[in-house]
Amino acid sequence: MKMSEIARQAGVTPDAVRHYVDIGLLAPVRNPANGYQVFSAGDLSRLHFIRCARTLGFRLADIREIFEEAGKGRSPCPRVRELMAERITETRRQIDELSALCARMETAMSEWRNMHDSTPDGHSVCRLIESRFGADRDVIHEESSASEVSR
Repeated sequence: MKMSEIARQAGVTPDAVRHYVDIGLLAPVRNPANGYQVFSAGDLSRLHFIRCARTLGFRLADIREIFEEAGKGRSPCPRVRELMAERITETRRQIDELSALCARMETAMSEWRNMHDSTPDGHSVCRLIESRFGADRDVIHEESSASEVSR
């Protein structure tokens, strides 16, 4: 089947199919008569697998690794469990970070409700944001320290 057909049947865009081909998750054959890529039922199954894995939070690199294990005739299930545990930990960390961000935003909005608007004067751009410099200094320092550790 053609790219547009497999994309439609899998519920993805042709651009997504092209990307999966480019990064090696799909390997269509070329039609010798016209040079077009031809996708098989196996490619469609892989596309369905990719979509399902993506909805579970797996990254494309994870999916590549799963395909490689399966391609060697080994069960990828133990690695899938490990990857899922990693994604759960990462997701919980992101939720915590977003919850903290939301709390900071709500606090700022609460403080800003009664503050007057200001005009930039060469020393100040926006008094609302600048009023948070001291309050958020520790948060900014923690975030920059955490990003340096993760590099």
